[in-house]
Amino acid sequence: MNPKIKTINGPVVIANNTDTLSIREMVSVGGAKLIGEVISLEGDLATIQVYEDTSGLKVNEEIIPTGRPLSVRLGPGMIGNMFDGIQRPLKSIMDKNGAFIPAGIGFENIDTEKLWDVKIKVKVGNIISLGDIYATIDESQTIEHRLLSDIKGTVVEVASDGKYKLEDTIVKVKDDKGNIKELKLYQYWPVRKARPVRANMPIKKLLQTGQRVLDIFFPIAKGGTVAIPGGFGTGKTMLQHQLAQYSDVDIIIYIGCGERGNEMTQVLEEFPDLIDPNTGKGLMERTILIANTSNMPVAAREASIYTGITIAEYFRDMGYDVALMADSSSRWAEALREISGRLEEIPAEEGYPAYLGSRLSQFYERAGYVTNLNGSEGSVTLIGAVSPSGGDFSEPVTENTRRCVNVFLGLDRKLAYSRHYPAINWLTSYSKYIEQIGDFYQEKIGKNIVGLRNELMDILLKEDEVRSIMMLVGEDALSDKQKNILDIATLVRVGFLQQNAYNDIDKYVPLEKQVKMLESIYNYYKKSESALDRGLSYDRIYNPKLINDLTQMKYNIKNDELNNFIDLDSKVNNHFERFNEANR
Repeated sequence: MNPKIKTINGPVVIANNTDTLSIREMVSVGGAKLIGEVISLEGDLATIQVYEDTSGLKVNEEIIPTGRPLSVRLGPGMIGNMFDGIQRPLKSIMDKNGAFIPAGIGFENIDTEKLWDVKIKVKVGNIISLGDIYATIDESQTIEHRLLSDIKGTVVEVASDGKYKLEDTIVKVKDDKGNIKELKLYQYWPVRKARPVRANMPIKKLLQTGQRVLDIFFPIAKGGTVAIPGGFGTGKTMLQHQLAQYSDVDIIIYIGCGERGNEMTQVLEEFPDLIDPNTGKGLMERTILIANTSNMPVAAREASIYTGITIAEYFRDMGYDVALMADSSSRWAEALREISGRLEEIPAEEGYPAYLGSRLSQFYERAGYVTNLNGSEGSVTLIGAVSPSGGDFSEPVTENTRRCVNVFLGLDRKLAYSRHYPAINWLTSYSKYIEQIGDFYQEKIGKNIVGLRNELMDILLKEDEVRSIMMLVGEDALSDKQKNILDIATLVRVGFLQQNAYNDIDKYVPLEKQVKMLESIYNYYKKSESALDRGLSYDRIYNPKLINDLTQMKYNIKNDELNNFIDLDSKVNNHFERFNEANR
């Protein structure tokens, strides 16, 4: 006898007669066949989390087990697509059912009718292991989809190259027990279970973003973890859009987790028109969107980040570098809080469940730079936005996220309102990857970028002290060196850290130009400090036109005209050389 519904409380359903159910099993709930997941078993009762609207469900309706946990179908057809939190394709649902997702449409995911041009990579007699590539498909202009084996054995039959649907068998394998297993164009994987790897590798490669504040001051490493906390209007979504477009990764997975519908609409309207500067192709050629807006069921919102990270790990196993943007984990935590409340669990701080920290850790721990089972290398970089109420970074989601990540990019409302973007506060932000990727800078640029960055970061810290003094005694009472510190800090803040996303030259800056800009500022700093040490006055060495040239170099020197920095540095050198000649 199948289990039956006993009580209904929003997305939480209690069922009895549950002998046939197992924990984390996916089930079909009621006559409407809603998708649910068993989250607890106690005696004869099971608690089921339903991923669809439960309106219309009735007591005593049947619950049908499926025999497998909540899983996603992994195969060709995901690139360029947009799914909801449990991998249902929103565009095809809209084409069939209109603007709203009807209840009980089942677990649709990737298109089973489309023909794919398949190239077989194994032969009869080959030994195949977990994670081995048995076929490839050109899924987009930039991404080769590599079909990965989920069984181990000897290949006994292969199809010829040609066009196949997802359900077609293209390889047959005999396992150690003599059983014949079929390999198709897809596989299922439980979303809450991390995919296996051969080894975790040291994190030492920079995730190049073209954003100066990130590539040098607060670098993100491939396989790293990042939190972007910020109040309303500080530019979290815009920063993630910049990262999605300009990061030098192979695959982008963008999760709109509980965000407003108009923001996801903006993503849908903008992304198809964006060009990937690394390939020259459209951004959607390497992007997967997962949308679970604030008006969708909260249970599916809770599942959305697991769906996203599982898809990310799948492409990582092919040997790709993947960046996952979760916007925002605060909305995910709110869904967790609502479900926890309906389960009548004892609340912790601000009503969040006591296991909030461990769930965040489990998510961020799935990032990393790894050697895959097939010997290739790949990475998953997790970038999570956090939306603390009132911009309070001491609230539970921000604090628990801070413990899980190695890059903390605190967005500042004052900077945002003064039009300083990205509005990353250099006094509250940090990156623990700076020393780890020092060798990367050395190999790529051939210079000690970390030392240069640290010296200019010290100037920003000194500026904060000088401004505190200036508030007490006034600007006229500052020493010449303190006035010079303010000039240099302004050059760093306005000329380097501030970046214009709407300027064709400044919206994306290669690492080589970033270093040239930093060196020019540093050159002015050392020359001015030396002049002051020789007894020259601040008023005498101050040159507003030269300061302006340094501030505007980000616009005036194009990304492919780096030789122009020679002329700029000559201006600085000549300006201070005049004082040396006058003193002779």
